[in-house]
Amino acid sequence: MTVAHNPKDLSRTAAPFRLDRARLAELAEMALAAVRRAGASYADIRLGETRRQFVQAKEDRLDEFFESVSPGFGLRVLVDGCWGFYGARSLERGAIAAAVERAIHNARAVAPIRVAPVQIEETEPHVAEWIMPLGVDPFAVDAPAKVERLVAVNAAALAAGADYCVSSFAFATEERLFADSRGSRIFQSRTRTQPSFEVTLIDKASGRFATRESLAPARAAGWEHALSCDLLGEARQAVEDARQKLGAKPVEAGVTDVVIDPTNLWLTIHETVGHSTELDRALGWEANFAGTSFVKPHMLDNLRFGSELMTIKADRSQEGGLASIAFDDDGAPRERAEFEIVSKGVFRNFQMALGQAHLIGAERSNGCAYADDPTAFPIQRMPNISLAPNPEACKLEQLIGGVEKGLYIVGAGSWSIDQQRDNFQFGGQMFYEIRDGKLGEPVRDAAYQGRTIPFWNSLDGLGDASTYRLCGTFTCGKAEPMQLAPVSHGAPAARFRGVTVLNTARD
Repeated sequence: MTVAHNPKDLSRTAAPFRLDRARLAELAEMALAAVRRAGASYADIRLGETRRQFVQAKEDRLDEFFESVSPGFGLRVLVDGCWGFYGARSLERGAIAAAVERAIHNARAVAPIRVAPVQIEETEPHVAEWIMPLGVDPFAVDAPAKVERLVAVNAAALAAGADYCVSSFAFATEERLFADSRGSRIFQSRTRTQPSFEVTLIDKASGRFATRESLAPARAAGWEHALSCDLLGEARQAVEDARQKLGAKPVEAGVTDVVIDPTNLWLTIHETVGHSTELDRALGWEANFAGTSFVKPHMLDNLRFGSELMTIKADRSQEGGLASIAFDDDGAPRERAEFEIVSKGVFRNFQMALGQAHLIGAERSNGCAYADDPTAFPIQRMPNISLAPNPEACKLEQLIGGVEKGLYIVGAGSWSIDQQRDNFQFGGQMFYEIRDGKLGEPVRDAAYQGRTIPFWNSLDGLGDASTYRLCGTFTCGKAEPMQLAPVSHGAPAARFRGVTVLNTARD
């Protein structure tokens, strides 16, 4: 049995846990005692609440303000090899007492159609508390201060020549108690912040327009992250970038070399590597949001996923990572989620949740479970998944210098991928010509296309830690009913040879 403590951080303090922990613990004990009496071989319960806030401004006015607090619980039981689950938006004794009977009933109801019994590995119990260190609780900052900041961003863009600018902040705080029948009792709290904007310029003569979105990343952090991002300065630069796009020549379609900035590459990692190596997709259990996966269990330790420069690491410990936490929603400690998915180009590990490991001959899961609400069933979701930087010195200029003719791609844009996570197409915010190893002018109407394995095997240049950046998304969708998960992806700049580039205005 382990006890975790809050990490030391001189610049941050832990925000207070809002919920009554003693009461949550009492409700958990009541539920677990009842399911044991009812004959469950295993049970766990998540109790807590999620707070969300979204603030958006258009030009000089507040456009949208939304805030919600969603308390609740989710009770999961294992009876005769079948999962049963019941959740409700309540933290009252009566609701939880009723949930025990319903969860047991749901488990027994699926027994007639059970193909194989659910098998879960033995797990060590943990008694722990982890509260994410926080600079400023965003929910303690009043709404006028947030609106004032957003309007200032818009004003900076308009003063620089934008026709329109919309900006926003999104915040979320999760407080959870996880308790299981094996003795785990884990309190956790984490907060995340996402700043964003988009500027639009219009060419009145032609009717053409150009946009440029913010490159500011979402972070596991508080209000201090929103303040630390130079959104006003970036808004001015975004206007200049959009102006250059309006006057840029169309991209020349064809096969070329590309250098991809981490602000764009993170999304390619997410879609082609992150989702394709989820075990539930590989097994055909999950097909929502762009299907299953071309990666299959027999490919473990055999598939040449990419070049030897490609090492993709999973973790729940990167500072600021949106998926960083001490324990996942199966109660697995973060150390389980420290593994390599791809090691020097070879596929080594799937992401797994509780009850999946034995299906591929593994001893245990690896800390990849998440439920986006206390009332949701935990499913396999990504931890932070990142491309490791080059251990040898390699600057962005060196990557560009190795390209005779190609493109440098900055910022995530539109994307599309097939139902096996194989064929893909990605846009971007800015595309720059590379000529004779030198960065040139922007081009417009560009996207790059490929297939996952050939693309990653064309990786022949990798930036060092100085080019590394942690990006990610608040809202990775999966499952039915849909669950939204936060996840970060770090990457250095990287160079790929022989990539198909499209002219989206023509192709």
